[in-house]
Amino acid sequence: MDLPVQPPTEPMLAKAQAKVPDEAGVWSYEPKWDGFRALMFRDGDDVVLQSRNGKDLGRYFPELLEALRVEVAPRCVLDGEVVVPREIGGRIRLDWESLSQRIHPAASRIKMLSEETPAHFIGFDALATGDGSLLKESFRVRRGELLAAVNEKRWCHVTRTTEDPELGEQWLTTFEGAGLDGVIAKRLDGPYVPGKREMVKIKHARDADCVAIGYRVHKSGEGVGSILLGLYRDDGELQMIGGAASFTTQDRLKLLADLEPLREGDEPVDGEPSRWNSAADKRWIPVRPEKVCEVAYDQMEGRRFRHAVKFRRWRPDREPKSCTFDQLDVPVNYDLYDVLES
Repeated sequence: MDLPVQPPTEPMLAKAQAKVPDEAGVWSYEPKWDGFRALMFRDGDDVVLQSRNGKDLGRYFPELLEALRVEVAPRCVLDGEVVVPREIGGRIRLDWESLSQRIHPAASRIKMLSEETPAHFIGFDALATGDGSLLKESFRVRRGELLAAVNEKRWCHVTRTTEDPELGEQWLTTFEGAGLDGVIAKRLDGPYVPGKREMVKIKHARDADCVAIGYRVHKSGEGVGSILLGLYRDDGELQMIGGAASFTTQDRLKLLADLEPLREGDEPVDGEPSRWNSAADKRWIPVRPEKVCEVAYDQMEGRRFRHAVKFRRWRPDREPKSCTFDQLDVPVNYDLYDVLES
């Protein structure tokens, strides 16, 4: 492979911000895709899909490598996201669970999943085309090169953008129904700076009252490492929906003092194994469902929190039975392909 930008290359990163920046004429806005960040390097038949941390993603997505050989320019380096769309509730939306299952050590399973849940590539920036590097060019220039580099749009796509801050703000909520994760803002005149947080990301911010149903001991052996959370379904059953983690040492010990008196049983129970870290101890200690906590979350995936949530405070004023799914903000349904239309 002989390209003006060679793998491994660090992708340009984003820093979090609470609100969509509103300086018209300064920013380009685009949907924040919820998949695997990937840099795509193509030099003829040689195609490399590199993850954010420099690892090879291509072995997990052989069908996408074939598509990229057909649908993008013969010599280019593109920045984008690997996603798996699926029909859910009569609409096409991103399916994180199907995407995450694609990371598997067995070649036979990789082949099977490549046929059952094929991946797509969503391009949102260009680092090089032909024999020229685009790293020092403005995003205006790179955007034009990106559009020219994607020849077909069956498996490879170009994200929608706008320079209208009001529309960017609108996308923050509108496109969530298609499984997207927020909005990204890039400076129109800014260069592509690998490894630097030169973009802005704005994600959804919500809160919910949940029942503490258990906890895991911190890996140090001292205090609470995470609190397992539940909500009551319509049938009255308490369903686990995720966990809150990332506590300070002081908070870990304080939370243990809060939860230990509610402990049920002498032994931990087994939890679901982690797909990402098989060595992680997933055992947890059940507690009586008597304490309610307020948490901050960004997104749901089905009936679970998409990411670990942030513990805010205990809510002694709330009854556990009041913690139901109907309190959650449900995004408007939106079809994935409507997001891709420019």
